[in-house]
Amino acid sequence: MLDFFYFYGLFAAKTLTWVLAVAFIIALITNAASRQKRTANRLQVTDMSAKLRQQQQSLQLDCAINDAQRKQLKQQYKQLAKAEKKAGHDKARLYVLNFNGSMDAHEVSGLSREITGILQLAQPGDEVLVRLESGGGVVHGYGLGAAELARLKAHGLTLTVAVDKVAASGGYMMACVAQRIIAAPFAIVGSIGVVAQMPNFNKFLKNKDIDVELHTAGAYKRTLTLFGENDDVGRAKFQQELEVIHQRFKDFIAENRPNLSLEKVTTGEHWLGTDALALGLVDELSTSSDYLLSQNAHKQVISVHYQPKKNLKDKLSQAVELGISRAVLKLIANASRPFM
Repeated sequence: MLDFFYFYGLFAAKTLTWVLAVAFIIALITNAASRQKRTANRLQVTDMSAKLRQQQQSLQLDCAINDAQRKQLKQQYKQLAKAEKKAGHDKARLYVLNFNGSMDAHEVSGLSREITGILQLAQPGDEVLVRLESGGGVVHGYGLGAAELARLKAHGLTLTVAVDKVAASGGYMMACVAQRIIAAPFAIVGSIGVVAQMPNFNKFLKNKDIDVELHTAGAYKRTLTLFGENDDVGRAKFQQELEVIHQRFKDFIAENRPNLSLEKVTTGEHWLGTDALALGLVDELSTSSDYLLSQNAHKQVISVHYQPKKNLKDKLSQAVELGISRAVLKLIANASRPFM
């Protein structure tokens, strides 16, 4: 009889443990989902000035030589906080956006939401800094990105673009909209050109006795195809279309950077930041971090970031796309630059 109660109690304890464990896991998942729901699809606003100030004060306290000096510093911080609170509404703001563009420029949709949010908050005299990184991509995607940045200027805001690593092709199309472009000394800038390529499997299919029929209405509905037999007329038309896009690109650059010598910079080449400065492609050599630190002295620096809701499929596809984009950029870089 005692054995029965012993084993029954042991079984009940194990069962209760499993139930509590499952309930705990469900509670964690529910809480995480609720937290994600609250933060998804919204603009996240961060007071970067406050974070920089806290970092500076923390470092100063750590470097204080004695308790008396720490006490004096803390009193100074309290007085400074009161003064900042009183004058906070009078400070101009510097809004910070981060744009890391991929080949298809799908990040422009988030940029558009961020810009819309800023336009609802900004006052005359405010500035927007876009930390931009992109090796370029599809014409229509980066054309829209440039148009989105132009909205800021149209509303009277000062637009600055910082290039720490690369702003090439479509990336530079976006960057040139700004009143001022700053770049790190070894950042890649330029490549004002247009490129398009596609494989053609027609010979392979013919060897396998496979015919491909392509029917069009309109002489130039299709120029070059993947599976059909391309001809010189289609190639010439395709090249003509590329030239038209390149000319529009050059016109856009000339409109936004009128002092550039187009003959020198629209050859499809890219340059390092120091050479880009000499050519007039950028206005100043600096990193975005240094620029933010200098502006923080007299402006309130605010970061605005759109955080979309991502499911597992989105996360996996983004990881694959990021890997492909980085691989393409590395191939381009290694083919056109010596190793260092």
